[in-house]
Amino acid sequence: MCRPRVPPKIGPVRENAGKTQESNPEKADPPDSSTERPSGAETALSEQDLALIDALQSAPRAPWSRIGHALGVDATTAARRWERLRAAGLAWATAYDSARAATVAFVEVRCQPGRMEEVSATAAALPWVFSVYETVGDFDLLLSVAAVDPLMLSRSVHRVIGGLPGVRSLRIRLGITLYGEGGDWRIRAMEPAGRAGLSHGGVPSRTAYGAHGGRRLSPEDQALLDALGADCRLGYTALGAAAGMGDHAARRRVQRMLKDGDITLRCDLALPLAGLPTMVVYRASVPHARLEATGSALARLEQVRLCASVSGPDNLHLQVLLHGLGGVDPFEAVLADRVPALEIKDRTVTVHTVKRVGWLLDDRGRATGRVPTAAPEL
Repeated sequence: MCRPRVPPKIGPVRENAGKTQESNPEKADPPDSSTERPSGAETALSEQDLALIDALQSAPRAPWSRIGHALGVDATTAARRWERLRAAGLAWATAYDSARAATVAFVEVRCQPGRMEEVSATAAALPWVFSVYETVGDFDLLLSVAAVDPLMLSRSVHRVIGGLPGVRSLRIRLGITLYGEGGDWRIRAMEPAGRAGLSHGGVPSRTAYGAHGGRRLSPEDQALLDALGADCRLGYTALGAAAGMGDHAARRRVQRMLKDGDITLRCDLALPLAGLPTMVVYRASVPHARLEATGSALARLEQVRLCASVSGPDNLHLQVLLHGLGGVDPFEAVLADRVPALEIKDRTVTVHTVKRVGWLLDDRGRATGRVPTAAPEL
């Protein structure tokens, strides 16, 4: 077994501040670098901040002029606000392999007493473990992992994760169909009129995990994806420089990957500072004949950040965002009313998101660094 690659120490997100460009670098509005970063551990996101994030969730690479128009501000103001958020780790724009390009599983890990944080930190350093959640419930950690095929995924999880000191047991739930994920989810802070001027986005669509059959990106495309992962708003000149190619080649390759559905763009944020401190993970079951209709309906609920069918006796995996534990009962009442065929088998509360789609987060949900994603190699 090959030792998993442990990335070098991650620098703070602030090291990239000021480098964001709009998708048309020739028309970029330079951000105002004089804006001071917010201070204090309890900085909350304002309604203006949330509206800006909502706009970028709808159109992650739209020019600042278009984003500003949707928000009723000028392009320079929109860019300046975004740089403040990004420098403080309150929001970030990223990219990653789409569901159809990878085999994905959700791994439930039970740890030995007193070893959870150690296991969590070690798992978060692995580039193919793209999300890590510390939980309270039937298991201690929930890991989201990706590989080129089910065999590589299974062997990587059992040999590497299963062999970590402090791991007592694990259970793998292989993703089969994705009905909605974080790239589809919206904070819903914009006025409807403003959103109409941006891409329609936010409408989840059914996607089979690994539909591309374990196809790997070329080295050139992978280099572009790595650069987009750090900042998906980089202009084509910067992307080309990062990948060792001209801006025209970078533009052509990125647009092809987006058109082919190989990559997903996403604007993310510090959820606890947006009033969403609680994520609940549900294992649920529905009759197979109702699975697709139920999965699609669940993915359209505003509280649902991820909905996927999975292997095992409970065929649905849900990740739900709530304003607090007091929202659990009302949400489950909504489920009972709208999808009466759904049977909840287990609920697990996430107490800390250690890593989300490659980004390392602090206890307030702010980005502190990034571990570039990569497939496991054994």
